Amino acid sequence: MRNQIVALYLQPNICIMNTRRDVFQAIADPTRRAIIALIALQAMTPNAIAERFDTTRQAVSKHLRILTECELITPKQQGREIYYQLEINKMKEVDQWIDQFRKIWETRFNQLDDVLATIKNRQ
Repeated sequence: MRNQIVALYLQPNICIMNTRRDVFQAIADPTRRAIIALIALQAMTPNAIAERFDTTRQAVSKHLRILTECELITPKQQGREIYYQLEINKMKEVDQWIDQFRKIWETRFNQLDDVLATIKNRQ
C-alpha cells in the first residue's frame, strides 16, 4: 500500500498531491531539504549542488529526481547546462498544510496567555 496512489485530504479544499510521491516525502529527507535551501537562493547545476555534499554524484542525482517528481524543483536548460530551480508554488502547499497547525497552536498559546494573566491578576 505504501507505493500505491493515495490522495491526502487534510481540509475540504486542500489536496496535497495525487501521485506516488508527495511533497512531504520529498522534504522528509535532510539532504533534500538542504538542496531546496541551496536552490532557493539561486538556480544551480547538478554538479554545483553535488559539490556542496559529502556524497556521490549519483546520490545527489537521485535526490534531484525525487524533488523533480514531486514538482518542488524544475530543470531548465541553459545552453549546455541544466539548472535546477525551486518551484515556490509547491512550497506554498506545504505552508498551507502547516498553517492549519500553526493556527491551532497560536490559539492555544493565546489561551495560555489568558490563563496566566488571570492567575497573575489574582495575586
